[in-house]
Amino acid sequence: MSKQLTCVIVDDEPPAIRLLEKYVAKISFLELKGTYTNPLEALQSIEKEHIDLVFLDIQMPEITGIQLSKIINQKTKIIFTTAYPQFALESYDVSAVDYLLKPIEFEKFYKAALKVNQKETVVETTSKNDEYLFFKTDGKNKFSKVFTRDILYVEGLKNYISIYLKDKRIITYSTLKHVAENLPKSDFTQIHKSYIVSIKHIDKIDNDSLFINKEELPIGNTYRKLFFEKIANNQL
Repeated sequence: MSKQLTCVIVDDEPPAIRLLEKYVAKISFLELKGTYTNPLEALQSIEKEHIDLVFLDIQMPEITGIQLSKIINQKTKIIFTTAYPQFALESYDVSAVDYLLKPIEFEKFYKAALKVNQKETVVETTSKNDEYLFFKTDGKNKFSKVFTRDILYVEGLKNYISIYLKDKRIITYSTLKHVAENLPKSDFTQIHKSYIVSIKHIDKIDNDSLFINKEELPIGNTYRKLFFEKIANNQL
């Protein structure tokens, strides 16, 4: 489930640091361990304290935020905070969790922090038929337990996902990639950039789409070959 996250702020502009300090103080699952205007000093603290999350400016003296992020241990998550949109693509190359453009609104800051907080989706396993996941729903520390056998398909909606069951839909703040990593690979497969489906719940397959519970879902070209190979392995 979600946990307390230690964090630091690295920015060469004191006013920017003060704003982010106020934001961090409002979020119960964040624990601020320090603020730094010097990125090299920050690096020492991050390594010594085993920091979970760094709010990191990009344009700084001596070393840029991009360069610093490549040195930081991969277990430490990075959220870039910058006034320069041109670095967005490069930030994703170093697996940043998010990229916030200044002036940063609290809502966007909170959502970015929440994304890190919810990376630790709980997956419990007893037997194969009893595998389940907890998905965070409305309110603080509220989770819905979902058995993987009951999931029909999952739809990605930018930073949110919809989990479709036979009788309801659950919406949670996460990514399709994260869910894919936690679902049983033998039972689920991605068919489109926006859809992961349960193989056993597929009712019908056409060349370009499939049907689950009367819903038609597209099969994307990127995923077509792997999908039909999986289907062939289950074919009589």
